Amino acid sequence: MAVKRRYESAHRQEQARQTRQAILEAASALFVEPGYAATPLTAVAAGAGVAIQTVYKVFGSKQALLSALVDVTVAGDDEPVALPDRRFVDEIRALPGVRSKLERYARHLAGVHDRQAQVMLALAAAATADPEAAAIWHKNLDDRRHGMTMFAAELLATGELRPDHTVDTAADVLWLAMDVRNYDWLVRQRGWPAERFHRWYVDTVSAALLP
Repeated sequence: MAVKRRYESAHRQEQARQTRQAILEAASALFVEPGYAATPLTAVAAGAGVAIQTVYKVFGSKQALLSALVDVTVAGDDEPVALPDRRFVDEIRALPGVRSKLERYARHLAGVHDRQAQVMLALAAAATADPEAAAIWHKNLDDRRHGMTMFAAELLATGELRPDHTVDTAADVLWLAMDVRNYDWLVRQRGWPAERFHRWYVDTVSAALLP
């Protein structure tokens, strides 16, 4: 009986994961087009093939759904692992110099932007008119600033940065360079290949931070 209960529990967990994923995928498409404000949760439920009550049970509200979608889009998965604890951060810390650290981060950044550009641009647009979207957009900005401050401290500790840089000024450069709108313009609008964007990021940030 214990084995059967474990099997049933694992089956229910997998069903719940699949339901959550289906809702997030439907929200990702609909919040981009026709947009967050124009999309009722009933439309998300229909797109996911679930009842509206299921959407409320899993996420609680439209704002919570948007917040979860942003988190998953940035992270690339729905695993409960904070970004500072992810493998790519450990890999950056293990590298010896500023440029090598920027190279590794640029690979991560290009992948994130490829995954998140449409959702994040839709969120930025929605934030201009919708208070719920604006709150999530500003939280995302704060999270990115915090992440870039941590990265700036990592780079400053190498001793390679120009002497006029502090953690704050280095974080300013990193925060500006990683903005999704740079990727949108250069790759999605101008047609740059991802490798060229990668080189642009490393060269631009290196020129701004290094002697």
